[in-house]
Formats: sequence, structure tokens, C-alpha cells
Amino acid sequence: MRDRLLELIDAFSKVRVLCVVDLVADEYVYGQISRVSREAPVLILDYDDTRIVPGGGGNAVNNIAALGARPVAVGMVGKDAPGRELVAALKKAKVDISAVRRDPDYRTPSKTRILAGGVHSAKQQVVRIDRKTRVTMNRDIDRHLDTAVKDFLPKADIVMVSDYDYGLITPDFGNALARRAASLRKHAVVDSRYSLLSYSGFTSATPNEPEVEAALAVVIGHDERTLDKAGRKLMAKMRARAVLMTRGKDGMALFEPRRKTRHIPIYGSDAIADVTGAGDTVISAYTLALGAGASFYEAAVLANYAGGIVVMKRGTATVSREELVDAVRTAPE
Repeated sequence: MRDRLLELIDAFSKVRVLCVVDLVADEYVYGQISRVSREAPVLILDYDDTRIVPGGGGNAVNNIAALGARPVAVGMVGKDAPGRELVAALKKAKVDISAVRRDPDYRTPSKTRILAGGVHSAKQQVVRIDRKTRVTMNRDIDRHLDTAVKDFLPKADIVMVSDYDYGLITPDFGNALARRAASLRKHAVVDSRYSLLSYSGFTSATPNEPEVEAALAVVIGHDERTLDKAGRKLMAKMRARAVLMTRGKDGMALFEPRRKTRHIPIYGSDAIADVTGAGDTVISAYTLALGAGASFYEAAVLANYAGGIVVMKRGTATVSREELVDAVRTAPE
């Protein structure tokens, strides 16, 4: 198994991934707590630094690049400062950004996290500010998406769709893309924050447990029978060949038709530092592995390693190819 996983990671560099995603700017503002304000019972933060990294589906794309593959990002940003910095970060990571639309009438969605701490202590998140936005679809945007798919799908080995509900990626568009991919014998993997049951015909999906509970109106908890029923019901409704459900400290569960549920324990320590973007890392490693020829179980195991690594990092983070190789080499068989 170990040799096989290393062989798959080695093949990542040859995998071309068409990534249709909601792009988000994750902004981190760092500072040190100096005192309590006299104006109100709040802390005063002495500003240190600001950093913007790709978030949302952009984080998934960034992870694919960090793992050594060749992603093409299809998405949209505004002609604003967060949009410019987001595109620059993707370009620096060697992501093909030629299919990223820059729209003057659109405000790039962003999440600003304020982190504070002492000089010699780890900074903790104090508050998060979300600047929500929504795409107003029109003929030009539709044409942009259709052209991007037409240009890049034939050259891609696999498709990844990351829907954060900003309006650019609709189930109708995603399902049509999945059908086009299937007609070319290519896998397509989807992750959707709020519209799981509206997607159908994808090869696989990577929801987390709360998303499955919300979609099916169930409470899974630690009931394995409920877990199994929920995973198989979701798989049937989505007409997927497999569903990989992430379960936090309980690891992952892989569902395939006519096969027993595979339970994958969490990799690494359960002393999690930060779960920000962990789902993006999981879909990235899972998609890449499938594109490299992995079975669903092999892809799930690699995704589990990647997810276990990234939750030990603070903030929106990526997993490198070298880190994944080291995890596979050193983990007990």
C-alpha cells in the first residue's frame, strides 16, 4: 500500500485539473494586544501585518498546485484590491489563471480574520469579518464559463468543482459539466456548501458530516448505522460512484455501491490547531489522486493524510508534495 501511494504522489505532477471554483480572499490581520481601551471594554491591538491568501475554492486550487499538479482555475474576482492580490497569489503558486474573469461590477468575496497575541505567544483569532457578495449572472459570464470549459476540459485529466454558494457555480451548470466530463471519460468531483442534493452525475463528492446532516435532515453523531444509511442515501441521490464524508476527529467514511463502508481513522494528533480550509485540502488531494489513477479508497487515504497535516497548521494553509510523501513514509502500516 505504501509503495502504491508513493507511486500515485509521484504521478501528481502529470495531472491536469480543471478547477471550477468560487474564489475567496482570506485576509489575516496580525497584531499584539497592548491594553484595554478607555472608550469601551475592548482590547486595543497594535497592528503588525496583513496577509491575503486564496480562500474558498481558491484554497483548493492552491493545494493542488502545492501538491505538484497543474491546475487551471475557472472563477471570478472583482477589479478590487482583494481580487488583485488573490490572482497574484494564485499566479505565484503557478496556477493557470487565464480563465479567471475580472469583473468591474463584482466585489471579491473576502473573509478578514483578526489575530492577536503577545510577543511570545501564538496569535489567536479574535473576530472574523465576512464581506459577502453574490454573482449576478448575465450573458457575458455564461459565455465566459462555457468558453473556459470548452477550451480546457479536453486537455484536463479530471474536474474539480467547489461551490461556496456565491452564485457563479449553479447545480445546472455543474451537472452539465459533469455530463460533459463523463462523455470524455473523465472523473468529476464536487464539494458544495449548501446544495449537495442539487448536484447529480458527479463521479464523487467530499462533504463533511454537518453538510450531510443538513442535506438529509438527520443527526449522525456516533451512530454507525445512521452514518451508513446517510452516506448511502446521499450517494444514491447524487448518483455518485463514491462519497467521501469527512468527520473531523472521527476521521473519514468512504461509501461505494455494493461495498462495505470503509472507516479511515484521523491521521496524526487529535490536538488540532486550526480546521480552516481543511475540506479544501481534502478535495484537492482526493481529486488529484483519482486523476493519477487511484482507486476511491487509495484516494481517500491520501486525502486523509493531507487533511491531517493541514489541520496542524494555523490559518488557511496548503500541504506540499514533500509533506505528503513524508506522511506516507512514516505512518504505521
